[in-house]
Amino acid sequence: MKISRFILVLAAFTAVPALSRSEVVDGVKAIVNDKVITYQEVLDYARESANALRQQYASQPEVYQRKVDQLLNDALDQLEEHQLILHSFDTEGYKLPDGLVDDLLQERIRQQFGDRVTLMKTLQAQNMTLEKYRDQIRDQYITTVLRRQTVDREIIVSPVKILNYYQQHQSEFKLDDQVKLRMIVLNKTSANDTNAVELAREVQTKLKDGAAFAEMATIYSQGSQKHVGGDWGWVERPVLRKELADVAFGLKSGQVSDPIDTPDAVYIMLVEDKKGAAPKALADVRKEIEKTLRAEQQAYLNKKWIDGLKRKTFISTVHDN
Repeated sequence: MKISRFILVLAAFTAVPALSRSEVVDGVKAIVNDKVITYQEVLDYARESANALRQQYASQPEVYQRKVDQLLNDALDQLEEHQLILHSFDTEGYKLPDGLVDDLLQERIRQQFGDRVTLMKTLQAQNMTLEKYRDQIRDQYITTVLRRQTVDREIIVSPVKILNYYQQHQSEFKLDDQVKLRMIVLNKTSANDTNAVELAREVQTKLKDGAAFAEMATIYSQGSQKHVGGDWGWVERPVLRKELADVAFGLKSGQVSDPIDTPDAVYIMLVEDKKGAAPKALADVRKEIEKTLRAEQQAYLNKKWIDGLKRKTFISTVHDN
């Protein structure tokens, strides 16, 4: 299934004569049972994302075109899936409680519009009737609830699955070399400001004479960690600017750097401790792994469910030349 570039460029995202536009976008793109999905519906569904892609790939028209072609294909898949779920609801004996949709509408007005007048003005600007908007709310609720009942409740992420995933993806959960760092930051008023450099040398002298680094940071530093004695905790190399990282990771444990002069500030660093690269503990990545496994299971179960609905429903898709 592919939506032609003619539709994309001329109908969707540039101004075209009204007749040409209507001839294209009002055409049938797919039929799901007795529900027609038009080109216009596909374009509207994808419009916001397409606009974002246009900005992102403004200087790469061919890449933009490929991305939007895929976006439109995905949009049609989503609209077909939506209609499959609604058809299942209508044919398998499901019913919504009386008044539920009206309650959902009132809640949507309260949360998004504030009052009914604002809602009506917004719908008018979008050339949408209240009844159509109400139907959208109903359909969204149905698809969400049926997906939750059919797919989400079947998802099980056991501790064994989490452990196996952790063991099989050790390289993805690796901590780089780290330093336990304290830092004094002396801001400059300009790149040629020498006062910060002179102050840094005075602080360095005090440190060599035995002053505590944390105390000097609390007194002199202008950095964000000033009130905790310049303590940055354990940091990996990417956290720091290159000129700072190169110095910090070259220091030994307990060593203080010379003043590091940069265009915007002068830095003095203390490396309290160091540790080499090592895998993150399972406890630290358990939630991340569980989220990944849930997403994988959800995608698998959703596809299995939708494929089952497709086998029971008539679907016809128009293929562009």
